[in-house]
Amino acid sequence: MSKPRIDPVRWQAPPVDPLPEFPTAQITLVSVPGGEPEDVVVDADGHLWTGAIDGSIVALEPGGGGPRTVGNTGGRPLGLAFARDGRLLVCDSPRGLLALDTHTGRFDTLVDTVNGRTLQFCSNVTETADGTVYFTESTSAFTVADYLGAILEARGRGNLYRLDTDGTVTTVLDGLYFANGLTPTADGSALVFAETQGRRLSKYWLTGRRAGTVTPLVVNLPAMPDNLSTGADGRIWCAMVTPANPIADRLAAGPPLLRKMVWRLPKRLQPKPEAVVWAVAFDPDTGDAVAGLRTTHPAFSMVTGLTESDGRLWMGSIGAPYLGCVDLEATRL
Repeated sequence: MSKPRIDPVRWQAPPVDPLPEFPTAQITLVSVPGGEPEDVVVDADGHLWTGAIDGSIVALEPGGGGPRTVGNTGGRPLGLAFARDGRLLVCDSPRGLLALDTHTGRFDTLVDTVNGRTLQFCSNVTETADGTVYFTESTSAFTVADYLGAILEARGRGNLYRLDTDGTVTTVLDGLYFANGLTPTADGSALVFAETQGRRLSKYWLTGRRAGTVTPLVVNLPAMPDNLSTGADGRIWCAMVTPANPIADRLAAGPPLLRKMVWRLPKRLQPKPEAVVWAVAFDPDTGDAVAGLRTTHPAFSMVTGLTESDGRLWMGSIGAPYLGCVDLEATRL
């Protein structure tokens, strides 16, 4: 298939602020049928749920045993979250926002178009206490299969949407630089969302005098943030898929023609992300790093999703056919 065209612009990447030195940790790997489990969430009974690159939605027993395929989206499942009614909300590219009955394996399509346009790259989702669903779209111009096109374009085509209980879809925020992870604060006062290319986490306020506004939580990250989750103590876990690349940053600031040339290269010749295992937990109020790990592993890298469960941090990846887990105690600073 031919690649879609890109329309790059000169863009100045944010600076890089250092984070603390994080400990290494012993990583346990659990094989996932279908491969490359992009996100991972936990249900009320402690079962792990993830979506594979072949479209499978896979459930694992508490602790990671006995994987079983519950359904298949027919696309690429990305961010996941459980709704109040027990269904699994699934962001899929290019199928849109789906809901899975975890008992029958049936999918319902919740949103596949926005303002008459196909939802291309539904990325992450969460539901608030009143039943409102919020979800991100990384870019309106590409599907996940062509995500590099969005990075090379360096245009703010990402969005945050709200799905009300009556089915109405509203654009809450637009102009985001590769909108990605989304998670509520523990008190429900705000949503924290990640911009992968913008290398920042921000808070969209739901309550109080700041309701409807955005404030920064963490900026100038030294890596590309992906999915987010809220830990038991309210900390915000962030999957750091790969470190910031100075060469890519210089390329973004240079002539757009150079990035068009990179886009035309065969995939095997295009730049590859650095393979690391990196996750950071941030204080939801100050944005200070309070826990994390950074290491390398011969069979596991590119952490894209993460969640706490039973004293462990579970990590999804687009660089390996495994979920990885570490002891939460090992992530203490």
